[in-house]
Amino acid sequence: MDIADLQKLAQRTRSGREIGIALVITSCLLGLLLLIPLGKKTETAPVTTTATSTSAIPDAFAQVPLEAKAAIVYDLSTNKILYAKNSNAQLPLASLTKLLTVYAALRELSPNTPITITADATRLSAPSAFSAGQIFTLSDLARLTLTASLNDGAAAIASATAARQNRSQSAMLASAAAALGLSQTYAVNGSGLDVNYAISGGYGSAYDLARLAGALVAQAPIIAEATTNSSAQAVSKGGASFVVKNTDPMIGTIPRLLLSKTGYTDLAGGNLAIVFDSGIQHPIAIIVLGSSQKARFTDGTALVAATFAHFAGVASL
Repeated sequence: MDIADLQKLAQRTRSGREIGIALVITSCLLGLLLLIPLGKKTETAPVTTTATSTSAIPDAFAQVPLEAKAAIVYDLSTNKILYAKNSNAQLPLASLTKLLTVYAALRELSPNTPITITADATRLSAPSAFSAGQIFTLSDLARLTLTASLNDGAAAIASATAARQNRSQSAMLASAAAALGLSQTYAVNGSGLDVNYAISGGYGSAYDLARLAGALVAQAPIIAEATTNSSAQAVSKGGASFVVKNTDPMIGTIPRLLLSKTGYTDLAGGNLAIVFDSGIQHPIAIIVLGSSQKARFTDGTALVAATFAHFAGVASL
């Protein structure tokens, strides 16, 4: 056998071996296929789905009855409106104007600035408590004034602040409102007393007042806190001691109250401003405008309850 014959024999041997290997592999595959029942697919991992609730969160404010012409529940931590009724309507503010007066003063004067009660201030109608010439620090006078809604105290604060700016009281108050972007708010005096039967001492919207109340709590928490107590007290520079009562009967019923202010005049009707903490560092402002002298408090109570229900995710508590 020559070399050519040997090469042909080797080639036939390799081809036979390859064919044998292919037959073995094919047999194995056919065996595996026979083990799988006809018409049945191989199993895959089950896909799990989570059911998503399509039910809407109950509207806790839907059934709140209000006598007020305008109201708002404003989340000061998120700057979101939780509830609104005519919240941009410009209405008389009555003594809620005093919030603007104190805010304006604290922008211009230090809390320890001495404020003298002027003779003009003592001529205003009640509520009042002071005599001309008495001197208090701005902080003490603001605490007494906001807690008891004192007209003479507010007038003295507005007069001192306007004098420092060399402006009229209305211009000074307008400047403070503009600094906060309160587009619906202005005042002609610091007390909010009606000027006459047709003109109020101050005007603003529920939306503006919510932001103003929140700004005052942030700027002067100690002064704001005084309005949450049943009374406030201070001593004048001359040593005279004063104790005044809070004008808001709701203060003991609202948890974590941060600020409270009432207002009432013939033109304004009953007004109310409160700020409370609905949770940890989660302040909420509620403003009621144009209610009655009594219903402002029931309106406020209803909105507080609805707010807690809202955060609890229920229709009512």
